[in-house]
Amino acid sequence: VDVDVKNGANLLDRLVKDIVTESEAFHVEHFLPLLQTYIRRTNPYIRQLLVGWITVLDSVPDISMIDYLPDFLDGLFNMLSDSNREIRQAADSALSDFLKEVRHSTVLEFGPLVSILVNQCMSKDRLNRLTAITWIEELIHHPHSGGDALLPHHSEVLDAILYCISDSEEQICIVAERTNANLISLVRDTKGDFQLAPLLET
Repeated sequence: VDVDVKNGANLLDRLVKDIVTESEAFHVEHFLPLLQTYIRRTNPYIRQLLVGWITVLDSVPDISMIDYLPDFLDGLFNMLSDSNREIRQAADSALSDFLKEVRHSTVLEFGPLVSILVNQCMSKDRLNRLTAITWIEELIHHPHSGGDALLPHHSEVLDAILYCISDSEEQICIVAERTNANLISLVRDTKGDFQLAPLLET
């Protein structure tokens, strides 16, 4: 990409972001198709722009990006293994911020998140696995899951734990062991209708 073109694009990007953050008429629903189209691209310039947009929109009080988290969570995770350090750091920072929001959210749909996190637990990249198993631990602790919200996904969660608990990275093993203990407590204490068969097939 020509340097002047890149600089011009970055300037335009900043200007549009300023307009959006000050506007009351921005609709995330119109932005999502673009986000979903480009979130899996590996071009570093596209990735930098997308992380920047996700972060900026999440900072706008009237926009709840966490409601759309399943639409871009996998893409953010994939950026953790980018060869560009700035992109890795930006994605890691965005994921940390969203995890803080997840802890306090009362409207989370656990199913789509669990599927993404389980897949990321089996990534070949260390940071992806560590971040994903950390997220799963947080979901188990989530005050609004009460065990019941995760009940249909226990076997998927256990599959991810078993994969990470034998990881060559000690830190991942430690988090996985802790997550396993928490899952056992959750299953033991749940008052929901627990299905044993899916666990036996794991």
